[in-house]
Amino acid sequence: MTHSSASATAEAATPRRRRPRRTGFFVRDILVIFVVAVLVSILIKSFVVRSFYIPSPSMANTLQVNDRIIVNELEPKLISTQRGDIVVFKDPGGWLPHVAQPAQSPVAGAVDSALTFIGLSAADSDDHLVKRVIGLPGDQVSCCNALGQLTVNRVPLDEPYLVLPPGEHNAASVPFSVTVPTGMLWVMGDNRWNSKDSSRNQDLPGKGFVPESDVVGRALVVSWPPDHWTWLDNFPDAFQGIGDNRTG
Repeated sequence: MTHSSASATAEAATPRRRRPRRTGFFVRDILVIFVVAVLVSILIKSFVVRSFYIPSPSMANTLQVNDRIIVNELEPKLISTQRGDIVVFKDPGGWLPHVAQPAQSPVAGAVDSALTFIGLSAADSDDHLVKRVIGLPGDQVSCCNALGQLTVNRVPLDEPYLVLPPGEHNAASVPFSVTVPTGMLWVMGDNRWNSKDSSRNQDLPGKGFVPESDVVGRALVVSWPPDHWTWLDNFPDAFQGIGDNRTG
C-alpha cells in the first residue's frame, strides 16, 4: 500500500470515529433547547400570561362556558386598567359559593397538570371570577336611567356586548348608585341578569367593589376551543366622553 493510499484510508475512517461525538453534541443541543424552552414557558406563564377556563355563563355571549382565555398579567401591574376591560380577579370574599373539590385520581391529576402547563386548563380557575370593568376609582356608577341604561359620571352607556332577558330593558337586575373608592373597581357581567357581579354583591362587607390588587390580569383572547378563537374587545367607543376621574 502506498503512502497516499494509507492516508486516504485514514481520512475515510476519521468521520466514522467522530460521528458518535457529533451525535452527542446534537443530543446535547436538543436537550439545552428543550430546557430553555421550558424555562421560558414557565417564566412567561408565571409573570406575563396565564390561562383560565370559563365555568359559568355570566359573560355570555362574549365568553361561553368551558372557553379558555389567555390573561395578560401585566395589567394592572404595569398597564392601567381601562373601562371595558375584561379582567380576571380573585374572589374578594363571598362572591363564590364554597364548593368541595372532587378527589382526582393520580392519572386525572397528571392530565390536568399537563393541560395547565400547555395552557388548556387552569387549576385555580374555580377561585377566580371574570367580569367587565365598568367603573374605575372615583367614578360614579348608577343604574338605571329612564332608558334602562347604566350611567358612569352621568354619561349613559350604549353597551353592544350586553345580553338581557327577552322583554327586559334595564341594564342591571337591581338598582344602584355608587362612587368607586380609591383602589377599587366596579365590575359587571355581559350576561347582566345572570351574573353575580358588583351590583349583586352590595350586601357583602366589600359592598360589591373589587380591590385592584385582587386583579390577576386582563383577558386578551379566547384560546380554546379553536372555533371560539377571538381577540377580546374592551369597546372604548361605549365609554367615550366619560373622562378620567381616577383617584389614588
